[in-house]
Parts: sequence; C-alpha cells; structure tokens
Amino acid sequence: MKDQLKIAVYSGDIPSTTFIERLIQGLSHTGNRIYLFGFIKKKTRYPALVSVFGYKNTRVHKALHYIKYSFLLFCFKNKEKQKLDGILKAQSKNLLLDKVKSYPVLWHKPDVFHVQWAKGLADWVWVQEFGIKLVLSLRGAHINYSPIADQALASSYREHFPKVDAFHAVSKAIGVEAEKYGAATEKIHVVYSGLPQGKAHVEKQKTKTVLQMISVGRAHWKKGYTYALDACKILKAQGVKFHYTIVGGTNDIEFAYQLHDLHLEKEVSLIDNLPYAKVQALMQQADLLVLPSVEEGIANVVLEAMQNKTLVLSTNCGGMDEVIADGVNGFMVPIRNAKAIATKIVEIVAIPEVEKEAIRKKAVRTINTQHSEEQMVNQMLAVYQSLYHDKA
Repeated sequence: MKDQLKIAVYSGDIPSTTFIERLIQGLSHTGNRIYLFGFIKKKTRYPALVSVFGYKNTRVHKALHYIKYSFLLFCFKNKEKQKLDGILKAQSKNLLLDKVKSYPVLWHKPDVFHVQWAKGLADWVWVQEFGIKLVLSLRGAHINYSPIADQALASSYREHFPKVDAFHAVSKAIGVEAEKYGAATEKIHVVYSGLPQGKAHVEKQKTKTVLQMISVGRAHWKKGYTYALDACKILKAQGVKFHYTIVGGTNDIEFAYQLHDLHLEKEVSLIDNLPYAKVQALMQQADLLVLPSVEEGIANVVLEAMQNKTLVLSTNCGGMDEVIADGVNGFMVPIRNAKAIATKIVEIVAIPEVEKEAIRKKAVRTINTQHSEEQMVNQMLAVYQSLYHDKA
C-alpha cells in the first residue's frame, strides 16, 4: 500500500457538484495529493494538497494549455506521448480538445483516476495503459435510464465496464444495475454520499395551519413532478390546506399548463434554481420535502432534508429504501401514484407533533450513522488504497 496517493477526481468541471466538492475537500485532509483536471468554470480556492490543472473555455487559453503540455511531453515523455496519440487516433479522438483534456493527465500521471460520470468513461479507459488505476462512480441517471434510452451508450458500457479497476456506487440498487453492463460484483463498493456533521440545531416550528411542502430538482420527467401536482389536486378537493413549492420548476411549459389545468395557481409555486444556502433555508422552513421521482440513485436533497429535520416523503425508487424506512425516519410511497402520495400526505398531517419529532430525530440519526462526510471520505480512500494493497 502506498503511503501517499496521487488521486485525480475528475468530473470535467472545476468546481463540480456540492457532493463531489465535499469529497475533494475531505480527501485533501488525508495527506494524499488531489489532482483536478478539466474545464475551470470559476476560480476556486482549495487546500494546499489540491492541485488544479484546468483550462478556461477560450480558444487562447485552451491553445496555451495544449502547447504547454505538448511541449513537456515531447521533451520528457515523448514515447508515452506517441503512444497516447496513437490511442486517441485509433478511437477517433484525435481533435485538439481531446489532447487538451488528455495531455495534462499523462504528464502528471496520478495513481488513481476517478471518473465521476459514467457517460464519460470511454474517454478515459486509456489511462490504464500507463499504469493509472481507473475508478468509476455509478450515479442515478447515467446508469438507471440513460443506457436504456441510448443503445450506443449501453454498448459502450458493456465494452468498458469489465475493464474498470473499481466502481463507487452511491447505492446498493445502482450497483446491481451496473452489473447488467458487465461491472464485476467484487469491484463494486457502495459508498453513500456524506454530509458534514455538527450543523446548528434546527428547531422546527409547531404544525402550521397551512402545510408547507417543497421539492427541489430540475424540471425533468424522472423527477415525477406531474404525479405530485396530480396529488395536489386530490388534496385540494379533500380540503387540505397546503402550499407546494417546486424549486427549479420555472420556465417549464408542461408544469405551467398542468397548474392552469388543475386550478392550482394559488396552491403551487414554481420558482427558479437557487443558491445552495437559500435552498437549505427553504427546506428548514418547510414541513415536508416531497420526492416524487420515478428514478434516483439516492437523492442528495433527501439526505439534506433529513439532516435539516424536515420530514421526507419519497417514492420507492432506486436506492431510496436504503435510506427511508416508511413511518420510521420518513415516509415512502410507490412510484407513479398520485393517489398514494395524496393519501400519505393526509396521514402525515394527522400524525401528532410528538410522533413527528421522533421521526425527525431518527432521520438525523440515519444521517449521522450512514451518511457522514468523514465516513464517505474514509471509505472512498479505502477503495483507492485497495488498488495498491499488493505494492510497497
């Protein structure tokens, strides 16, 4: 086992999503060197052990990036450069952008190259030709439905999954899906997304006259918002007082039409995407987070809501049953079932406050024991180190 690893965490964008950034920050405090490659969206300050080798999205900056690493490789690693050029050409990936992305990785040569999105795997299988271990994260849409709708992608997965050195699955369920495309069971490591511990205690207000519900996520069919809106129509007909906010639901014609058609304009608000802190504040103020999704890995927004002591109602999709136990630390209903959503919400409204508080406390306990940031970082580091267990 190596004392210090050089770990590339690759998502293509710098900075990346909140949870990937947490992994980067956490790994940087383990004594290992972390490398970031890709497109720099904005300048970000990282700890000392994180090195950024990215490029800006301008022709000049990409050209300079290419010239720099092409020169270094030509002068000091020309044989490896020629080998990589041959691989890229054989894969019809011999364009300037392909080299802008690939050359820095070959020059800095990390011990581990961790690809965060499965759709990008084919671009990075070449790293194994240079002794770099390849790790792939298995997340939501990239595994659960994209290869079903895209046969070329499914074929690519079947070709490349057997070559991967290790897989990181965000849930047990998604690991099972990956096996259908040739991922070896023994190479799949379930590491749940982690949240920082020790957040300020959240005092939930007593039950309000109007039930405040919230959903967070992009306007996409997999989020199941049409079923949630149909459930709202049922609730309104039954005289339930509620207000439902969908963060990320603006500018969607289908949603706007459905609200108009169901006469829910006063009961439902569609608002734009918001900064992370504002979303957290809205969740804390809400009585219930609704996840009506058709497909998920494990929804990060559910983990955040549970930590914020907001009750959660989720559909039984993907790996959500690995987090939520119905009536214990949250609530669960079948997918694509508006009536079940409405019925469950009526049941939740009727639960005494003392019982709701007990459910909230169990939800926080679930996050602390199963989804801590420290646990996530330690388990991912163990995956990386296992790839070098037989080396000095």
